[in-house]
Amino acid sequence: REARVEMVFDAPVVIDCRGHLLGRLASVVAKELLSGQRVVLVRCEEANISGSFIRNKLLYMSFLRKKMNTNPAKGPYHFRAPSRLIWRTIRSMMQHKIARCEAAMERLKVFDGIPSPYDKKKRMVVPDALRITRLRPGRRFTNLGRMCSEVGWKHRDTIKMLEEKRKTKSEAYWAKKKELIQMRRKAEKQAAGDAKVKKVQKILDTLEKPKPIF
Repeated sequence: REARVEMVFDAPVVIDCRGHLLGRLASVVAKELLSGQRVVLVRCEEANISGSFIRNKLLYMSFLRKKMNTNPAKGPYHFRAPSRLIWRTIRSMMQHKIARCEAAMERLKVFDGIPSPYDKKKRMVVPDALRITRLRPGRRFTNLGRMCSEVGWKHRDTIKMLEEKRKTKSEAYWAKKKELIQMRRKAEKQAAGDAKVKKVQKILDTLEKPKPIF
């Protein structure tokens, strides 16, 4: 009997949604989730939708009117937060009621802003989904956070305030890191000209690359 081989995937990929087109980003993420990759989407409120603001707002307002006449509690459910809107868009791109797609959706995390564990991790972009490369110059587009705030999302100002705090912290951290990098380079230059350091370095090189016996 053959042993079952499990596929091993990398750590979760953190994607910054800022400047991405909603549909194109959702399609790429859906494909990655189905292939087994874990994905985290941050700054969902900064995603874009092609088309003018008023057009997209009217389309969403018409969606809000759709409900079950006899019992509206049975759905459809209308999300107001940008993160939930992106989550729903990704879900609609797969057969979300079958086991494989349910498992795929469990691999997805969506956030408004950049919360604590992910603000210190490397964030990626999806070049195929960037508005600057995919939307013709001069075409209108809609900011997802602005649209959601006008159809019932109440936390736009809170997210803005938290993002400003995060940016000031990251600027201070980067300034300190740059200073440390400069100090290290300066120390390396000084050490390069020191005779004692050269002597020790030669010994270390011989230990790292031992001579062949035969």
